[in-house]
Amino acid sequence: MHAPEENPWKITSEKVIYDNPWIKLTEYQVINPSGNPGIYGKVHYKNIAIGVLPLDDELNTYLVGQFRFPLGQYSWEMPEGGGILNIDPLDSAKRELLEETGLKAQNWTEIQRLHLSNSVSDELSIIYLARDFQQFEAEPEDTEQLIVHKLPFEEVYQMVRDGEITDAMTVAAVLKVQLLIVENKL
Repeated sequence: MHAPEENPWKITSEKVIYDNPWIKLTEYQVINPSGNPGIYGKVHYKNIAIGVLPLDDELNTYLVGQFRFPLGQYSWEMPEGGGILNIDPLDSAKRELLEETGLKAQNWTEIQRLHLSNSVSDELSIIYLARDFQQFEAEPEDTEQLIVHKLPFEEVYQMVRDGEITDAMTVAAVLKVQLLIVENKL
């Protein structure tokens, strides 16, 4: 499909509202696509969101559970974290997998790129499938209080299907891997 390349939004001014090492919030005064003045807020992420779905030869995977501060609730998800922009995202994925699960994988495949909330942010996510791994000691960050469970992939797929897993990157990864299994392309 052909998409127009011209940006219909015109920025008349911008002001940084908040800035920390991870995000920057900017408020823009704009002329919107219909020609009317308005405002737009944008959250800029200073890292790439990295996700890793480890899958062994018996089609087991690993979920990481943790309390997510922004949601105010517990979340089950694949190993995830932030990747520094000037570092190879695959290196960040390897670090996250080891930190959260203690796994080191031999085979890596990028399976999906996502923009996680493109109406208000520029956050990019890169998701990898990790295969052929060995168990080592996990090295969680001091801000992480994690529980790790090894589960059959089919059970995790059912959790996604039934709405028990709501993390966007995990949902996308599980559905993509399920599609690869169904299409015999895994």
